[in-house]
Amino acid sequence: MEEKILTGKKKGMPMLLLILALYVLAVIGIVWAAVQDGAGDMDTVTVVILAVSIVWASLGWILLCGLKVLKPQEALVLTLFGKYIGTLKGEGFYYVNPFCSGVNPAAQTRLNQSGDVDGGSKAEKKAEAQAGGKKISLKIMTLNNNRQKINDCLGNPVEIGIAVMWRVVDTAKAVFDVDNYKEYLSLQCDSALRNIVRIYPYDVAPNVDTTGDGIADEGSLRGSSEVVAGRIKDEIQSKVAQAGLEIIEARITYLAYAPEIAAVMLQRQQASAIIDARKMIVDGAVGMVEMALERLSEKQVVELDEERKAAMVSNLLVVLCGNRDAQPVVNSGSLY
Repeated sequence: MEEKILTGKKKGMPMLLLILALYVLAVIGIVWAAVQDGAGDMDTVTVVILAVSIVWASLGWILLCGLKVLKPQEALVLTLFGKYIGTLKGEGFYYVNPFCSGVNPAAQTRLNQSGDVDGGSKAEKKAEAQAGGKKISLKIMTLNNNRQKINDCLGNPVEIGIAVMWRVVDTAKAVFDVDNYKEYLSLQCDSALRNIVRIYPYDVAPNVDTTGDGIADEGSLRGSSEVVAGRIKDEIQSKVAQAGLEIIEARITYLAYAPEIAAVMLQRQQASAIIDARKMIVDGAVGMVEMALERLSEKQVVELDEERKAAMVSNLLVVLCGNRDAQPVVNSGSLY
């Protein structure tokens, strides 16, 4: 379905004034005919004027149905007896065929900030539908999807949520090519999120290819959030283009391990951090021991055999790598 923009329809004010003027004339005609009838001077012309005035007063309101008012960033898809005739876009006061009807299958569907589709009470949805009518908003809107539990590429359950900024760019496709473009968008967001998240590990893992080039890389949900969000955006856009929607941006709003493994993964991260810290401490301690032995040898402070060097190295490593402050034992005797 191709969108057709209706132009030259901003004639709402002249038509409104014309309709009101004809109503005034109808009232005058009815009053004048009543005066003539009271005077006993009814003739054929008077009868015709009275009949026309009564018919107009009874049916003239139908023409008022052709008056349409649009605010900025609003559109109205019009059909005439089931046939698509065009779309009104842009703010203004329009006049169209009074038998045209607006079409918006998603008028009562809300995608609110909690991510619920068709959320809220019936009264709230009815009030919102009546306020918006069949008009389609062209503004940038936000879909904040609920958190989903998805397994990453390593099989670990992860909870993730995204916020998607989107807007309608083709009203004809949005109305006629899908049943409900808002529900369609929400479902495609869920599907795209699952397709992309299962490619990545939560954190950097060895031998994982996230780009599809056959080479292991360091991509992860936690460390490559911008790249992941970009891929989610492209995935959603490829699905909703046929619905006349444009995805402007997608952002990850929540990311964490699922509660059932969060404690275990926290212990794993803590253990990894402790190992990394210990490795750094040992590397530094070895360097300090080497420097101490070299300095003692250069200054010729004391001559140590291999056994004493080994004892000194052991003592220094214990002092430098220990978790507690050293409590040395003072030797008051000779070295040997």
